[in-house]
Amino acid sequence: QVQLVESGGGLVQPGGSLRLSCAASGRIFSISDMAWYRQAPGKQRELVAGITKEGITNYSDSVKGRFTISRDNDLNAIDLQMGSLKPEDTAVYYCNADIRSPAKGGSRYYNYWGQGTQVTVSS
Repeated sequence: QVQLVESGGGLVQPGGSLRLSCAASGRIFSISDMAWYRQAPGKQRELVAGITKEGITNYSDSVKGRFTISRDNDLNAIDLQMGSLKPEDTAVYYCNADIRSPAKGGSRYYNYWGQGTQVTVSS
């Protein structure tokens, strides 16, 4: 069984910073892409930032230049450093990963989600 556990959400004032962390645990053979998504009330879940195992990153236009995603392959973990936060960044943030785990006949990649962590940007 594999779990993704996020931490670091909370309430922050506009212009402030916050760091989210996500760690994968369980029966893991390897992890390919990892990412952060977010979902605001009444809106669809959207990709915020992604990172490959080799460290190649991509960002949504709305966070480019303000957020930085990083990864520690030894710890099976990713972080999201968020700066210059705006009220429109308010959402539940989810960690996502493609993880190769044991399966019948060997192993295969599964896509996993964390439980989400609330980020609220408000004065």
